Amino acid sequence: MAQDDGELDGLVRKRIRALRVAQGWSLEELATRARLSPSSLSRIENGQRRLALDQLVTLARALDTSLDQLVETDTDDVITNPMIDGTHGLMRWPIKAEPGMTVMRQRMTSPPPNNPASMRAHPGREWLVVLSGTAVLMLGHRRFRVEINQAAEFPTMLPHAIGTAGGPCEILGIFDREARRGHHTDKTARPDADRS
Repeated sequence: MAQDDGELDGLVRKRIRALRVAQGWSLEELATRARLSPSSLSRIENGQRRLALDQLVTLARALDTSLDQLVETDTDDVITNPMIDGTHGLMRWPIKAEPGMTVMRQRMTSPPPNNPASMRAHPGREWLVVLSGTAVLMLGHRRFRVEINQAAEFPTMLPHAIGTAGGPCEILGIFDREARRGHHTDKTARPDADRS
């Protein structure tokens, strides 16, 4: 990449420096990790040295990121509209930077099932935060009250179900691909369920 490539060149240099600073690393620390001299790294960050593809690959690895993320320029799709499932009171947003990850907002009106056999287990992980009301999270034989602004995170291989405690509640959840697929399968099989 030539130094006169303009905005992208400057953006990549700023990202390298910002990622280094965010890690709390000095020039010397990142240079050692990237197998560069500190003076070469300094010249790269300051625009006094040409950006070479092999150095960018090495720097991306040392900074624990990908080359794609280091040189990414697409900012056209900053805003994402939700996919709405009115039948189940759901709104979903895919996370473009993390394929397979989904953010979901759901309003629930029913308590969790009393019967442990109604709980579901499937591969994946789930994180959720209560936006309003109080949720009840069933994990195996344990029961948790999750209040407004409290979050819960758990592996979905544990039999689980979630519902409300004494009135409607609204949650915001983050699902990996496997957890989302498991919940989609549950909804298809049990359309009357709030969420498991």
